[in-house]
Amino acid sequence: MSDQPTRREFGRGALSVAAGAVLTALPHRSARAADTKTLRFIAQSDLRVLDPIWTTAYITRNHGYCVFDTLFAVDDKFTPHPQMMGDYSISADKLTYRFKLRDGLGWHDGSPVKGADCAASIRRWAARDGHGQALLKVLDTIAPDGDEAFAIKLREPFPLLIDALA
Repeated sequence: MSDQPTRREFGRGALSVAAGAVLTALPHRSARAADTKTLRFIAQSDLRVLDPIWTTAYITRNHGYCVFDTLFAVDDKFTPHPQMMGDYSISADKLTYRFKLRDGLGWHDGSPVKGADCAASIRRWAARDGHGQALLKVLDTIAPDGDEAFAIKLREPFPLLIDALA
């Protein structure tokens, strides 16, 4: 007869012992309290794709919001606020939007984020996103405006532009 427990032999008592072993292996409350700068969580599924533009998986979207900066971010009332933007302006006719990047933005390799990077990223996003596709229908140009800025010019007003970028 095998020394391995059978399914029938591995009952509630064995599970209670296993659960107790796991709980005693966890750090004590005082040790966790000292570790206030680390957020640990368990996602609902495996993170298989890191590009939130390429996939519709919620795990990828949620990871993206935690890791990547966005031009604008929304608050708890879904109001957009500048995140990567230092300043932006909208022309009186609501056809030209000028965006200036916040100082100190950089890529993983330390090189600065430029207006050309933002223009390319918006074009890439717009090709796949519903808001972006609506924007493309009224877009005249999107182009860098120096190294630290970019501009979007529209053929007709698009009131949801800032919301779409958020």
